[in-house]
Amino acid sequence: MRLAVFIERDGVLNKARVERQHQVSPVMLEEFRVCRAARPLLQRLKAAGFILIATTNQPALSHGHLSRRELDRMHDLLRRELPLDDILVCPHDESDDCPCRKPRPGLLSEAGFTWQLNLDRSFVISDKWQDAEAARQLGCTSVVIESPWLGSGHHDLVVTSLAAAVEKVLQLHATPNLVFA
Repeated sequence: MRLAVFIERDGVLNKARVERQHQVSPVMLEEFRVCRAARPLLQRLKAAGFILIATTNQPALSHGHLSRRELDRMHDLLRRELPLDDILVCPHDESDDCPCRKPRPGLLSEAGFTWQLNLDRSFVISDKWQDAEAARQLGCTSVVIESPWLGSGHHDLVVTSLAAAVEKVLQLHATPNLVFA
């Protein structure tokens, strides 16, 4: 079985603006800014054999503020700029009680089935508590980047940057028997 690194889209792979102390996802291609510094970091993960999957909650789709066509245009750009194998999206609002909306693990379990992944040895990189919780539910290791959106829930590891997260994933991958306290 293969291993994956799941990476939160907004705030990690693309820049998200902040309004009223909340991250706001872009709704037009013109607002979508890929973090190009992520490219060489993700290439290191690919070279180590990981499947790279971006994950994102996009409730603006169900609210009608974001069209599927515009989201597809943003994701086409993301795929051209970064070495991603897949991008998984939950289009639902919190009130929809959707099993794929993070912090629920549906996106990760879907990818596990589709890509035949060993989730116990896979990783989640994010700057949000919701991704760390989804990781915890399926046995993935969460590596979260310090941000105002970490919350107080479980995090396996907290680091200062995407570069530090990639280093930590590569280190842990090289020593698979390491156990967290």
